[in-house]
Amino acid sequence: MAGGEFCGNACMALAAFIAFEKGLKQNDWTEISLEVSGTDQLIQCQVKRNLDEYYCQVTMPIPKQIEQRTISYDGSDLNLIIVRYHEFIHIVIEVEEFSKTVREKVQSLAKLLGVTVGDNLIGILLYKSKSDELAPLIYIPHLDSMVWERGCGSGTASLGAYLAWKNKGEIVAKVGQPGGTMNVVAHYDNEELTSLKIEGSVGIVAKGKAFIDV
Repeated sequence: MAGGEFCGNACMALAAFIAFEKGLKQNDWTEISLEVSGTDQLIQCQVKRNLDEYYCQVTMPIPKQIEQRTISYDGSDLNLIIVRYHEFIHIVIEVEEFSKTVREKVQSLAKLLGVTVGDNLIGILLYKSKSDELAPLIYIPHLDSMVWERGCGSGTASLGAYLAWKNKGEIVAKVGQPGGTMNVVAHYDNEELTSLKIEGSVGIVAKGKAFIDV
C-alpha cells in the first residue's frame, strides 16, 4: 500500500484477481498466501467462485493488545477501545448515531493521533452496537490522507477482535457498512484471541493497465 499500511480489502481484491487469472471455475475454491505491507505475517486467503463474484475468507493479523481508555477531548469524555497492531492502531468508539458532529470530532482526533503516536495508519471505527453498523475513518499520516471508507476489512476484523475480547468468547458477526455487509469470525480462548477472519464478496468490474510515472 502507498503508505506502508495494512489493508484487508486489498488482500481480498488481490486474492480474487489471482483466482480470476488462474481461471478458477464456478463453485471451485483455491487457497492463496499473500505477503502484505503493514504485517510480518503471511496472509492466508481462501477464494470460492460464485457466479461472477469471488467469495473470500481472509485470515487477519491478531492484534498485539486491546485496551479500554477514557480520555477528555474537545470538552467531553470519550470512551475508546484501542486495538494495537505492529504498525497501526484502530480505535473503536461506540456511538448512537453517525452524526456530522461526531464525524468532525473524530476527524480532528485522527489528525492529533497522527502526529503523536507514530503509526503508519490510524483507524477510527464508529460502531452502532444496536444495529451492528460500522463507519470506518482511515487516516494515513505519512500521506495526510483521510477517507471515510465504504467498507473496511481490517476495521471489520478489529471490531470482531474487540467484541470477542469484550465477551470473552467466540464472535460471529455480520457488520453493515456503507458499501455492504462483511462477516467477521473471532475465536477467544484462555484470555487471548486465537484466530481472526473476515469474509466478503469481491466482484471484478473492470480490467486494464495503469501507467504510473514515478
